[in-house]
Amino acid sequence: MHKLYPRLGLLAGQVIERARAADVRIATAESCTGGLVAAALTEIAGSSAVLDCGFVTYSNAAKTQMLGVPATVITAQGAVSQEVARAMADGARNGSNADFAVSITGIAGPGGGSPDKPVGLVWFALAARGRSTRSLEHRFGDVGRAQVRALSAQTALRLLLEAI
Repeated sequence: MHKLYPRLGLLAGQVIERARAADVRIATAESCTGGLVAAALTEIAGSSAVLDCGFVTYSNAAKTQMLGVPATVITAQGAVSQEVARAMADGARNGSNADFAVSITGIAGPGGGSPDKPVGLVWFALAARGRSTRSLEHRFGDVGRAQVRALSAQTALRLLLEAI
C-alpha cells in the first residue's frame, strides 16, 4: 500500500495518533476509493483502537441499504453529489460507534463523466458527533483512475486530521 501511495501512510499515521490522543473512534464510507482510506488506516499498528468500521458502498443500492442514503436523493441529485456525500457520512456515523465519519463519492474514470460531473469530480463529507456535517467538493481532473483515488484518500484523511 505505502509503496503505491506513500503519502497515505504518513497521513493515516497522523490520523491514528491524533485519534488515539483524543480517545475518539472513526468510521469511513467510501465509494470511488473502494476502501482505500480504511486500508491505509489499518496499515498502521494500533489502528484497532480508533477505527470502528469501514463501509464500501460502491453501488447506489449499497448506499441506500447500508448507510440509509434515501434512494430519492440519489435519483434527484446523482450518486456523486454533496447531498449523497453528506448522507453517507451521517449514515456511517449514526450506524457505528464512531465519533467521526468521513465519506467519499466521485468519478475516478476513465469513463462515467459528463459535462456537469466530469471525471475527477469527488465529493467528501465529514460527520462528527455534536457538530454539523460539512462537505467539500474537489475537481482533480482527468488525471487517471489511480491518481483520483489516491488524491481522494489523501483528502479524506486530511479532513479527519483537521476535525479531530
